[in-house]
Amino acid sequence: MDLPNRTLERRNLSVLVAAQAFLGAQMPLLFTVGGLAGQQLAPHPCFATLPIALIVLGSMLTATPLSSFMQKYGRQAGFFVGAMGGAAGGAMGAWGLAVQSFPIFLMGSLLAGIYMSSQGFLRFAASDMASDAFRPKAISYVMAAGLVSAVIGPGLVKLTADEMAVPFLGTYLAVVGINLLGAFLFFALRIPKPVAAANSTGGRTRRELLSDPRILVAIICAMVSYALMNLVMTSTPLAVVGCGFTQNNAADVVSAHVLAMFAPSFFTGHLIVRFGVERIVAIGLAILAAAGVVALVGTELFNFFGALILLGLGWNFGFIGATTMLAGAHSAEERGRVQGMNDMVVFGCVTVASLSSGGLMNCSGGDAVQGWTAVNLAMIPFLILAGSALLWLVVKKPAPRPAP
Repeated sequence: MDLPNRTLERRNLSVLVAAQAFLGAQMPLLFTVGGLAGQQLAPHPCFATLPIALIVLGSMLTATPLSSFMQKYGRQAGFFVGAMGGAAGGAMGAWGLAVQSFPIFLMGSLLAGIYMSSQGFLRFAASDMASDAFRPKAISYVMAAGLVSAVIGPGLVKLTADEMAVPFLGTYLAVVGINLLGAFLFFALRIPKPVAAANSTGGRTRRELLSDPRILVAIICAMVSYALMNLVMTSTPLAVVGCGFTQNNAADVVSAHVLAMFAPSFFTGHLIVRFGVERIVAIGLAILAAAGVVALVGTELFNFFGALILLGLGWNFGFIGATTMLAGAHSAEERGRVQGMNDMVVFGCVTVASLSSGGLMNCSGGDAVQGWTAVNLAMIPFLILAGSALLWLVVKKPAPRPAP
């Protein structure tokens, strides 16, 4: 790579890192207060986590069209659309809280999913502009910026949750500000739109892509890593408060979790390069299982901290590893199709996990402890699925796809 390209690479990476750090703060913020605010507005406790489920549903529904939009108009335009969607979602959520309307609040959550979808493409944008050797590290550096968002998001919850007459209204107004200010970052982004070769056939169809073992297993492992992380994290504030601790304790636990999600990103890429992506994904799945064990053995505050820290670490290895595996399994002309399909599947399963989380937590037992137990036991079959798929891939050892 020549000097001008290296300079552009560093510039783009800096923008992506800043966007992950600042704009990304709204996600731990929303996941901390979404269930608590939903519990206040929902007509039944089983629907408490429905707002979080709709954030993820919005992300799933917009993943494919947003990916196609970026393929046609570029990453810069797509990320700007995502930020505007996040601002609209924050404004709608604030309106719903102000008038105490659960349906309006849910509509705001659905719109907030537009930003969540675009945030998922930050890691792919890092992959787009990096060389093959630098790709795992570029993805990791962008993900590592979540350390800053892990501090900003829960910190804003503490500052804004009770500052207005209506609980959490100030928090949702803060979401609007984050998106409007953060959108300006993307004016500095310069990632060229992909240009198909003259003799291009457009790449493989979705059916053909899913028949590629490496793509299929990457999607399964990303899906399980993200869905299980979301399943447990969504219930955590409800479980912490339900077990007698405070709202600030819940914010601290979520903050520690998000720190654990992103702190390992400084070295995850190096570990993938050194030990291979399959080993790192396998370690991630094992750590997710360990998180469930820690959660099941007790409901003291240190159990919540320990389980959620392990949950974040397991997600980091599993999700970054799966993203790296996917990024190396398709051509440039297949990029929009593969990435949109991946995020649609992943966030579709995360939507189900978010919705199931509230039902398991509030409607599967007589108290918070029984609900928390049900949430963590639900991880088992999905860990078995991902572990079996990864083992199948290692045994099968498909030939690597030639570079286009």
